[in-house]
Amino acid sequence: MNIENLIPLPTLSTHYKVEISFFNNLIEMGLLEIKTIEETQYIHPDAIFEIEKMIRMHQELAVNTEGIDVVFNLLQKIEDLQNELTSVKNRLRLYES
Repeated sequence: MNIENLIPLPTLSTHYKVEISFFNNLIEMGLLEIKTIEETQYIHPDAIFEIEKMIRMHQELAVNTEGIDVVFNLLQKIEDLQNELTSVKNRLRLYES
């Protein structure tokens, strides 16, 4: 991957006014993937939407990183259940026709 497409973690920290330790906690919990190149941590631009949600939860709702982990796991389960429900509905339509 080209380094020009990646966002340095310190730049992200400065832009969102969030400490690096917040991102490190997210990384430790598996909520954030990083790529380390020459001792600098980078984030893929596709992750920005999710990162912004996590930052809003942390800053505006005072949710700690453990709470963010729980919320994101529940959101993932909801999405999985919605996909399964759609699949079951599609199969049911086959039998109804």
